[in-house]
Amino acid sequence: MSVREVYVGRLIRVEVHPLPSGDHDVVRHPGAAGVLPITPTGDVLLVRQFRPAIGQHLVEIPAGLLDQREEDALSCAARELREETGYRHRTIEFLGGYYSSAGFTDEYVHLFLATTEERPEGEPEEGIELLRRPFAEMVAAARAGRVRDVKTALALLLAEGRLRAPGGGPAVR
Repeated sequence: MSVREVYVGRLIRVEVHPLPSGDHDVVRHPGAAGVLPITPTGDVLLVRQFRPAIGQHLVEIPAGLLDQREEDALSCAARELREETGYRHRTIEFLGGYYSSAGFTDEYVHLFLATTEERPEGEPEEGIELLRRPFAEMVAAARAGRVRDVKTALALLLAEGRLRAPGGGPAVR
């Protein structure tokens, strides 16, 4: 029995995989990258934007889809930081990544940690509200389960571990 492609959209494809236990839907996704930007004073830059899939606004790290021009994850993270916040990175490094829901999709999200300048070079993208919060406050919120976006919570917790390591990065408060 062979895999059937049942939907092709602008960003995703849906396949049906025959299994002994019954058909299984699989969503093929191009992947994404997110970046946790930290300013020289130890604040994190977050974006608040409307998410149609849940019908609500979410507070998140800047992130976006790997675009169709075969953009690599690092370039995507740097681009999203600039577009969504107006800030450019001084340094940027890979933090880790995760499969968002391996039970039905192959979406993989690459996470990065960046340091920025103190001030932005431009304006945030239309429809985005830029938020600036102390790093420690946001790590505490993630630990308490108050950060509802998984990429943001995971990036905060991974960054906390990285920054506490000897020679780990920018001073954070």
